[in-house]
This record gives sequence, C-alpha cells and structure tokens, in this order.
Amino acid sequence: MGKGTQRPASLVRAAGVAVALATAAALAACGTGHGGAAAGRQPMMAGAENSAAANPDLDPGTPMSAQAPGFRLTNQFGQPVSLSAFRGKVVILAFTDSECTTVCPLTTASMVAAKDLLGRAGDQVQLLGIDANPVATARADVLAYSRSHGMVNQWDFLTGSPAQLRAVWKAYHVYVAIQKGAVDHTPALYVIDTRGRERRLYLTTMAYASITQAGQLLAQEASSLLPHHPRLRSLRSLAFVRGIGPSRRTQVPAATSGSVSLGPGKPRLMLFFATWLSETSALRQQLTGLNAYAKTARRDKLPGLVAMDEAVTEPSPDAARTFVAHLAKAGTPLDYPVGLDTTGKIADGYGVQDQPWFVLVSPTGKILWKHDGWLPATALEAAARRHA
Repeated sequence: MGKGTQRPASLVRAAGVAVALATAAALAACGTGHGGAAAGRQPMMAGAENSAAANPDLDPGTPMSAQAPGFRLTNQFGQPVSLSAFRGKVVILAFTDSECTTVCPLTTASMVAAKDLLGRAGDQVQLLGIDANPVATARADVLAYSRSHGMVNQWDFLTGSPAQLRAVWKAYHVYVAIQKGAVDHTPALYVIDTRGRERRLYLTTMAYASITQAGQLLAQEASSLLPHHPRLRSLRSLAFVRGIGPSRRTQVPAATSGSVSLGPGKPRLMLFFATWLSETSALRQQLTGLNAYAKTARRDKLPGLVAMDEAVTEPSPDAARTFVAHLAKAGTPLDYPVGLDTTGKIADGYGVQDQPWFVLVSPTGKILWKHDGWLPATALEAAARRHA
C-alpha cells in the first residue's frame, strides 16, 4: 500500500493510517475488466462494541486526531469543491473507483445508510467521494457512477487532473494502481469532524451482509461529533452475520412475484448481479442473452439458471423489480427466475466477490465452478456440461 510523505504536524495521523492499513487483509480490486466509544455517542447495545471488534467483516475503525489534508477538486456537476467549504458539518469521505463493481458500491451503500440512520441530523453530514480510478477521471465518469447508484444529489463525487488526484491520494495514504487490468485501491473511508480534523478511518470489507452494520458505525461516529449527539433511528447487532450458502435451504423474494427457492436438491447456475452494472456493461443485452442458456438447460437437463439481484447495494428497494418489469414490457422478458438478496447473506454464503458473478452448484450444495464477469450462453453451457 502506498505511503504519503509525512508532514511535520501529522506524525500521529501517519502512524494511525499505517496501523489501519496494516490490518487490512487485502486491497480492494475494483476492476471492471474491496469502534471505540466516543463522548456523547448514542450507547450501543450491550456488548455491541466487542461484537464489532470481533466481526471479521466489519472494521470498527482506527482513531485519528490530525487536521485533514485540504483539497480543491471538481464534483459531478463540474463545480469546484474544497474540503474547507464543509466546516461546521461532519464529513464522511470515501475513496471510490468511478467504475468499481466490487467493494465501492458497498462503501457507497454504507454511507447512505449512515445518513439515513441520523434522520434530520443527516443534514449536518456531508458525503464526499474522491475518484480512485487513475484512468476514469472525467466528470462524466463520476457523474455516471453517481447516477447508477442514485447518488447524484446525495453527495459530491470529486475528480480532477491526474496530478491533482495523485496528490490527494498521497496526502491520505491511499494506494491506487492498476494490477492485471483491474484497479486496486485502499478502500479507505474517513470521518472528519466539524473543525476539519480526522476522527476515524475505516476500511470497507468485501461482505454484503455487513453494509448496514458499517452504516451504523459511521452514523454513531458522526453522532458523537455533532451538537446534541442526535440519536439514531434504530440500532442493530454488530455481531458477525453468517452467510447462507448453497447447502442450506432458503427462500428469497422474487423480482416478479412470489419467492425463489435455493439450496440442495438440484444443481443450479447462479448469477449475482445488480442493476447499476448498466454503467459498465450492456446489462439489458447480457441478461436477455442468458435466455438462450435457460432454454438449452431445460432441453438438455443442465443446471437451471437463477439470477440473484444484490438488493442491499441497489439505489432503491424496487430497482430490480422495475428493471425486470421494463424488460417484460419491452417484449424481452427473462426466461429464468430473479431473486432479491435483501440482506446480502446469499452473496456472502456463495462467496461473491464482484458483480456479475457466476456460481455453479451441485445437487448437494457444493460449489463446482465460479466465474467473475459476463459470459455468453455458449460458454456457460460448456462450463455446465464440464462440471455438472
């Protein structure tokens, strides 16, 4: 991971960042081609802080205490934005790849969850993103990400020239590089207080079921820094959430009506996706193209196709339902069931690390094959015949 040049007044900060980054299991691969109590904070549920610290899918955060490095960049509307403009507000600042399909959407969803938990006090919190993609740095890139995630008017997603971005990455000790055609970057998220001082650094993990937990940690940290320490709308356990894997029977809501059954008993080809993939791929064509596999699977008794929308990362609860309904209305309905993973437990149980993500499972619930990225129906048929 990259290390920025140490400033004389930031020895404590640099040490804190180094400790936090050293504890990160891995960098987030975002290619399209991953707390302690504070004075006045709303009390957590009994044992919640210990639960957060013991949860491998949740970073409780590293305390910080130095002034946040200043910057002046451009948002998705082409307007200049400086960090100092938000003095008096708590700032939640994330380094986000503008074309990310892995950890960044999880970070974005946790930021939205945090602001929602604060209710009206959320108006005193500013969400900021800084582009962490060294090649997709145009205003159109940050605008496209903001649109696909329903964030256009919920945050400022900032970009600038390559030199400007590199300077900010360096100042915040954020590693950004392209490795094997994919963007790797430190999944860093800072909470900055009303006086412009860094108070806590979080690292997002690649776990879907912990998104709302991460949002709660952010909201509690923000609350502790705001006047009157506003109470959160709700609190939940921060203990580890176990995923639901293919060996366990379960049902999830369908994107049309009814439910979709999962688990052992018959082989399945699972597709994990989200509607925001339309930013980086021809989602409509990809999904309708899989009708050919569904038809062949029925004819040749191959594993049936089931798609699973990662609802926990969608910009709205009805995003997938609306998308699927539009396909049907346009005369290209999907010929396979689409379920909604409303908790993220299915994705975690199946080991999903990106969107889209294919998983072939046996009748006993054993994962036989997985693939990161889109594949044509013919390639899926070949994989099914080879492994099923």
